[in-house]
Amino acid sequence: MKRWAQFIPLGMFVLLGFMLYRGLYLDPRDVPSALVDKNFPNFNLPTLVDKKVKTVSDLYGQPHLVNVWGTWCVSCRVEHPFLVELAKKGVSIVGINYKDDNDAALKWLDDLGNPYLFSVDDEEGTLSMDLGVTGAPETFFVDDKGVIRYKHQGPITPNNWPKLKQVWLDLRTTVGS
Repeated sequence: MKRWAQFIPLGMFVLLGFMLYRGLYLDPRDVPSALVDKNFPNFNLPTLVDKKVKTVSDLYGQPHLVNVWGTWCVSCRVEHPFLVELAKKGVSIVGINYKDDNDAALKWLDDLGNPYLFSVDDEEGTLSMDLGVTGAPETFFVDDKGVIRYKHQGPITPNNWPKLKQVWLDLRTTVGS
């Protein structure tokens, strides 16, 4: 056997070690969404509060943050007070209640405040699956034409809002263009 062939396992080991080392420094929340710059998926779901059916056309006309949440989600509880604060400041937020118990979700909104213009009941998780949701909370920044412009995984907090606020402001300034 040729002498250089003896070094193939060592080379593979070094390459694998480098890839694993590199993976330690990747942020899993930086996974881009395949839906960015694409239309929000069609849906036909009832709202939690009044059971009125909403569709994707209800997102047209103004930009929204579309927030996927659930009462079973610990990070959603961390995020919720800040969403209430954002809504009071005029940020338009639509909710997708993901695979949740409706009574628990309604109690959550009564107890903690309701930041949502409306929150649809995605009990089966079909809309969330169409969005490629990997876990709650996830928030989609949707423009006035119903096009997803940005996806944020994890809670929106006072610490990360300054960066996200710029995305929101960009959506607000492009309304109608």
